[in-house]
Amino acid sequence: MPSSTVCWGIEIGAAAIKAIKLEADGPRVNVLDAIILEHPKVLSTPGVDANDVLRVSLGQFISQVNLSGASIAVSVPGHSSFARFAKLPPVEPKKVPEIVKFEALQQIPFPLEQVEWDFQTFISPDSPDVEVGIFAITRDRIMERLNLLNDVGITPDYVTLSPLAVFNAMAYDLQFDDKTPGTIMVDVGTTSTDLIVSEAGRVWVRTFPLGGHQFTEALVQAFQIGYPKADKLKQEAEDSKHARQVFQAMRPVFTDLGQDIQRSIGYYQSLHKDAKLARLIGMGSTFQLPGLRKYLKQQLAIDVFRLEEFKRPGLDQLPGGVDGDKAKMVRANAVSFATAYGLALQGVGQGTINANLMPVSVIRASMWKGKTKWFAAAAGVAVAAAGAMFIRPTLDTLAISGKPAPSVIATAVGQAKNLKSDAERVGVIGTATPDLRPANIVALLDHRQIHALIVDDLGAMLEDAAAKAPAPDKAFTLKKFDTAYVGPVDPSTLTPPATGEPDPNAGKAHVTIDLTVSTTNPDAQNYMLKSIVDWLDKHKTRGDRPYVLSFAPTPYAAEGTTVAATPEPTQQAGGNDNPTDDPRAGGSGRAGGRAMGGPRGGGGSTPPPSSGGLGGLGDSGSTSGEGSSELIALAPFTSLKPVPPAGEKKTTFTVRWQAIIVPPEPKAEGEQKTEGNK
Repeated sequence: MPSSTVCWGIEIGAAAIKAIKLEADGPRVNVLDAIILEHPKVLSTPGVDANDVLRVSLGQFISQVNLSGASIAVSVPGHSSFARFAKLPPVEPKKVPEIVKFEALQQIPFPLEQVEWDFQTFISPDSPDVEVGIFAITRDRIMERLNLLNDVGITPDYVTLSPLAVFNAMAYDLQFDDKTPGTIMVDVGTTSTDLIVSEAGRVWVRTFPLGGHQFTEALVQAFQIGYPKADKLKQEAEDSKHARQVFQAMRPVFTDLGQDIQRSIGYYQSLHKDAKLARLIGMGSTFQLPGLRKYLKQQLAIDVFRLEEFKRPGLDQLPGGVDGDKAKMVRANAVSFATAYGLALQGVGQGTINANLMPVSVIRASMWKGKTKWFAAAAGVAVAAAGAMFIRPTLDTLAISGKPAPSVIATAVGQAKNLKSDAERVGVIGTATPDLRPANIVALLDHRQIHALIVDDLGAMLEDAAAKAPAPDKAFTLKKFDTAYVGPVDPSTLTPPATGEPDPNAGKAHVTIDLTVSTTNPDAQNYMLKSIVDWLDKHKTRGDRPYVLSFAPTPYAAEGTTVAATPEPTQQAGGNDNPTDDPRAGGSGRAGGRAMGGPRGGGGSTPPPSSGGLGGLGDSGSTSGEGSSELIALAPFTSLKPVPPAGEKKTTFTVRWQAIIVPPEPKAEGEQKTEGNK
């Protein structure tokens, strides 16, 4: 069972994975590690498959951190879960769970057998009333998230709502007590905003669907640019020479956010007439937008602060100490770490709200898995004890070895022969063909890290391809990524090749990988050969991978489709054609880990997929015009309407290769590590 004094808090957001590792040291906690891993593309980008992006990012994440020996706490977004609050009638404490279940039936808009739920009671020292918070998520949604994590080998111990984690972070860091003034916490995420109200002995939560995505969409509409470019413009707005136009475009979203916060506060105050709210604390990366704090202060007539730094956790245990790069990163990004910080606090027993939505069946399975090694140890002790018990009888047997053997011995020998004969007949021993299916299933655990490494290969491959693209919008776009595990086969049962040497990898366990990507690069086939095919060829065999890559001489199939066909563009004001950026195009950013260097190896014999022919693409030229200047692209002139590219062609490739599982080759003496192997 993971240590209860060390916990990883992991927030899987729409823009990045943020994680922090805490260790409990009495009432104090120490930060042992922290990481922010941005997704290749923001999950709210139009046309992006969120699960595909998350698999790549999670593969990178587990390749960069060590999760062993610690418990794991993850969050689910507030907009995908339920938080309901109610006052309980005066009842005996032992009857509270029964009353809460009745309230849950009324408050949760789903049958209880279809949800995972938990509750927390709140008692104010100045009020006889007992309030309860009921927190729930549908079983389908939480299992979808748990299955995604399980694919990369992560099994959480705690699952809670993001707004509850934010409350735990602030309650611990600011030491909330009965005298703490009423506090509003606003966590502005990418697609939604969580608002948490805390007073003495009382918590209230509301989530509304407005966040950083709406600010980006406002820039897309105002300037007619692609989503990735608009998101970058939003992040660099303060330093842009067009800052005035940028903030003018985002002003309606500022207004909507302020009104939603004001309505939420008003509704809370209508429920609690005695509420005295004195301050607002903002967090989340979107809250870093310049001017947002000042705007909210004017609209709400309340003191507005931004979370700048955590006050209580120790940073001296981080690599490099309090002045190291990790400590500087944690301090600089406190506004983004609040959820992960609160999750880890719950895992080490410092959470104020301890609601856990982890399914009981999954917890039970995880506990049994953790106890397996103790069962094995107990079996070993039992064998040793049994051996000790038989030492004395053995000595006695030797002492009377000259006496005639009792008939019971002959009977036992006969039974042993019969059992041996039965064992040979069913294939347990002897030359009969054994049934290896159970052993193969158990052997799957030996290679559980393979999938994460393959996902890391995918990230490195797409990163390399993006670097070789003639332009960011001509790089490959990930469409589909499938893997299939095939167990080992007895090589003697395979048909030997008609000519040439037999394949030394024949019959070995392997993973078949199918990758689908697309590009609007006019020289698509040459781009494929110089990027993905070249990467596969250079990374067939690597000492740090327990597998070798095998593929056909031409491992891809291609299909071309025209994605835009418009009349010849007319000249717009300003004299420039300004094609709209396709938000689905562009490079893969930081998808995947760093590419691992390795010697070139021989190709395999896996047949490539058949989709549109192999090796031939036809005409894939592009007739799109050149982009206009940054000034024309950003200036809000309504007369400058973008003209889409005419006759541009998109080529979709399906690539197949195999990762044949073999023990890693030992490095030659004196071999130098390449940068990719560091």
